[in-house]
Amino acid sequence: MSEKTLTRMDLSEAVFREVGLSRNESSDLVESVLGHMSDALASGESVKISSFGTFGVRDKAARVGRNPKTGQEVPIKPRRVLTFRPSHLMKERVATGNKR
Repeated sequence: MSEKTLTRMDLSEAVFREVGLSRNESSDLVESVLGHMSDALASGESVKISSFGTFGVRDKAARVGRNPKTGQEVPIKPRRVLTFRPSHLMKERVATGNKR
């Protein structure tokens, strides 16, 4: 398994190479898209990217957890968590690796 991580800079560079915008414009475009996605998720909307997957927010109720070291019960507060459901195309692509 690869330890490489795709970063914002990598995305900006890909937009620069493939679309032909300047490096600054490419960086601004990537930041804008990520900002729109973050804003939508923060307001509780889901973000669906065709052939990739769907990001969403789910509310988790309060519950009682347990410290695995001590066995002591600990209350866990209610919270919102980010979820991702990959599309079937993304699942297939990941399963086959980089082979197209």
